[in-house]
Amino acid sequence: MTQRAIPCMFMRGGTSRGPFFLLEDLPADPEVRDRVLLAAMGSPDPRQIDGLGGATTVTSKVAMVSPSQRPGIDVDYRFAQVWLDKAIVDTAPSCGNMLAGVGPFAIERGLVTPDADETRVRIFDVNTGSRIEAIVQTPGGTVTYAGDQRMDGVPGTAAPVVLSFSDLVGSKCGAMFPTGAVQEEIDGVAVSCIDVAVPMVMMRAGDLGLSGYDPGEITGNAVLMQRIENIRIEAGRRMGLSDVAETVVPKVGILSPPRREGVVYSRYLTPHHVHAAHAVTGAICVTCCASIKATVAHEVGPSPAEWVTEFSPAAVSTVYIEHPSGASKVRLETERSDVELKIQRAGIVLTARKIMEGRVYVPRRWPAATP
Repeated sequence: MTQRAIPCMFMRGGTSRGPFFLLEDLPADPEVRDRVLLAAMGSPDPRQIDGLGGATTVTSKVAMVSPSQRPGIDVDYRFAQVWLDKAIVDTAPSCGNMLAGVGPFAIERGLVTPDADETRVRIFDVNTGSRIEAIVQTPGGTVTYAGDQRMDGVPGTAAPVVLSFSDLVGSKCGAMFPTGAVQEEIDGVAVSCIDVAVPMVMMRAGDLGLSGYDPGEITGNAVLMQRIENIRIEAGRRMGLSDVAETVVPKVGILSPPRREGVVYSRYLTPHHVHAAHAVTGAICVTCCASIKATVAHEVGPSPAEWVTEFSPAAVSTVYIEHPSGASKVRLETERSDVELKIQRAGIVLTARKIMEGRVYVPRRWPAATP
């Protein structure tokens, strides 16, 4: 069968990986583009045997990048989560891990002119409306992927990519707590429905009869997974996201007391699988939730997140969110008033690597990728 070749760069961004495309190289029609992405990744097939996907949610992701017309922004970033077993391409969420590759990709593709030592790439996340500044290592004006930065969940070391997020609150729902409550109950379980960087519904592992530390106790229990999904669907309705049965937001955080230096131990559901490490936007959301009194995240530790009391009236804190592969270190800039905690910015250090550059082939029976 005749096939069509589409240029792409295959990259690891943080603890995720997938193809990076220039938006102009993909079909302009969103429905046609979705079919192209499904074919490129090999979905719907849980093995993704006929495409680039890695048969897990963290290896079935796509980044689409284009020059930006927005003032003060270099490039626009669109993210797509390609489902494994269904013909669904979800562009509602974002992915902070894949964001680590956007700056290097933009420089490599000539969308941003590199500086001599490091290059600042200003990114607009189309999915969430947030703004991100990525600092990419470019010694001699060339992107380098080699370095000494370690990242939990990724083998070896690489060059650091520093991401700084702003405009985080109400990314999809328009408010930090879109239901109007910092804590409420769904199906007998206390939850916090929060939207900072990504909409999430937080639950305590203990309220579900779990320790939270053993991944098998979640994914190996079909009845529990369905209960969690039912709670997520109801939370999505309350958060104003309508029917979320076939979307991946809100995500789910199942929280336990920290075991080391963190403020909380988080199992991040994507939402139908358990993340082997943690999503970046999810780590930011968990951090912000833990910083606010009366949320389930604030109450989950052996003593209520005492580090919060240091925010007065403005503060910068480095917070560790523990997860199965180690911990995510989040730099949180906040401002506390008499009535609320305002999230100003959040930063995190990740790594990225260019794995392959070339063309991915999809069936030609779909309309042309360009007019």
